[in-house]
Amino acid sequence: MTITSHLSAASATADTDSIELVVLDMAGTTVIDDGIVEQAFERAARRVGLDRMRPLEESLQYVRDTMGQSKIEVFRHLTGGDEIAAHAANEAFEAAYAELIDEVGVDAIPGAAETIVALRSNGYRVALTTGFSPETRDAVLARLGWEVDAVLSPADAGRGRPAPDLVLAALIATGASSVASVIVVGDTTSDVRSGRNAGAGLVIGVMTGAHSREQLDAAGADLVLDSVRDLLALPQLAGR
Repeated sequence: MTITSHLSAASATADTDSIELVVLDMAGTTVIDDGIVEQAFERAARRVGLDRMRPLEESLQYVRDTMGQSKIEVFRHLTGGDEIAAHAANEAFEAAYAELIDEVGVDAIPGAAETIVALRSNGYRVALTTGFSPETRDAVLARLGWEVDAVLSPADAGRGRPAPDLVLAALIATGASSVASVIVVGDTTSDVRSGRNAGAGLVIGVMTGAHSREQLDAAGADLVLDSVRDLLALPQLAGR
């Protein structure tokens, strides 16, 4: 396990008893992406004509840069604020993603399912958050069969990442007592910034998804781990 640490004073002193909730991103953090998001975007772009509005590779780069953010917000940017076009593109994306998970399946990041079970067995609440719509999110979870304490999309919380809404909505949904009692884990800079903006007690980046260690560090991660399965080795989550 490789760890990069930039712990704040508050995070460094956090102990096991102070942590109540672990907020985990989905695609790239607990669920293998394998380029499915990009493939779904490319299918959607061709179907609704986004590839005629700007070069497809330019749009794909923006998708990579904004991984973790609400997909409708990404499409609003790419369509120049055209609300009708953005919603049409988002619907095409959701349909394409559903097709792809039917074609190639969906799998957990190695160790993710076991980590979720262990966290909940040790008395921590676990919430899953995502930039996907509730329909796409639920389709993925149905295939994985996971049990968690809350599952949230931007439609449930208000704004998508990097706003703090998903983290704060998870806190409210699970009854955690304070933002200091929350750990946020994700593979993108948007995940990290969302945790920082919410004031989470500990914000952790993982190396199984869209962004590099350097990017996660620069976004403000307290720790960068190789994978979500390394969470249980942290002293803050060693068990009660």
